[in-house]
Amino acid sequence: MAKIIGSPLANIPWQDKPKDTHGPVWRYTKNPIIHRNPAPGVSRIFNSAIVAYKNKFVGVFRAETTATLPHLRLGYSDDGIQWNIEQHPIQFVDEKGNPWQPYYAYDPRLIEIEGIYYIVWCTDFHGPTIGLAKTTDFKTFIRLENPFIPYNRNGVLFPRKIDGAFKILSRASDNGHTPFGDIFLSESFNLVHWGKHRHVMARGGSGWWQGLKIGGGPAPIETDEGWLMLYHGVCNTCNGYVYSMGIALLDIDEPSKVLYRAGHYVLTPEMPYEEVGFVPNVVFPCATLHDSKTGRIAIYYGAADSYVALAFTTVDELIQFAKDNHEKVGDDDAIGR
Repeated sequence: MAKIIGSPLANIPWQDKPKDTHGPVWRYTKNPIIHRNPAPGVSRIFNSAIVAYKNKFVGVFRAETTATLPHLRLGYSDDGIQWNIEQHPIQFVDEKGNPWQPYYAYDPRLIEIEGIYYIVWCTDFHGPTIGLAKTTDFKTFIRLENPFIPYNRNGVLFPRKIDGAFKILSRASDNGHTPFGDIFLSESFNLVHWGKHRHVMARGGSGWWQGLKIGGGPAPIETDEGWLMLYHGVCNTCNGYVYSMGIALLDIDEPSKVLYRAGHYVLTPEMPYEEVGFVPNVVFPCATLHDSKTGRIAIYYGAADSYVALAFTTVDELIQFAKDNHEKVGDDDAIGR
């Protein structure tokens, strides 16, 4: 049996797998957990990030105003399901304490590394690129320098340093809806200068579900068999893009090397709240909670750019699925130089 490397989380949200479920991931029966118009002046919350914090849970949420401008807000929960969303956007400052608000901010990831909580999101910098900030108390949020120039999206930090360096996943982008894209890896020793860029995974494969583009999802989960990485894959249809959820296992020391990658998705839009919304047919994973004692994993994902939904799995289910359905795409198993 595979093991998650990390702390136990006894209060992880959880539902047992229904007997009629055949795939490795199953949905929470009371989805979505955040509906439309969740706060005054906010039309939609989706594609958001969650972490355990002081025996409860805190989230950084993509909130869109009724003018459809995305920004980031905090939310708090006792159980990881019922959420109280703050009434104002997160207020960022620079390292000197001066206000530094992004014009727009969306699709955050929230990662704890050595007691510091890092927020990574898509920010405005003469076009979309990756923004980065840190907090220790969820009261003061200090923005750091943007890791990359435009255009870039789907920045995802690894939850620990590797050989002393921070590692971040990203995907090259454009100023629109990006009909292309692979997953890349970069590193930094100071969160300012980023380099040693590596190619991790290519879009494509024998199926169409990830043929247009792929992008990183939640922070990879460290296991005794490698880094477990959920990601999104996109195909283009006559009715527009369809976003599904995939799974891969990366080398623990050289995470640009793919050990296993499932040629089949683990979740795709099938429920009404995933198929119908502001952007239909979207399953977009942004966060996980996981319990090292039981191997349980709770997955938070955006649905149809309108809702936050929740799904469940285990580390054994995901790794076995990746092995049983492994498909090598391009030079995925190479070091990526």
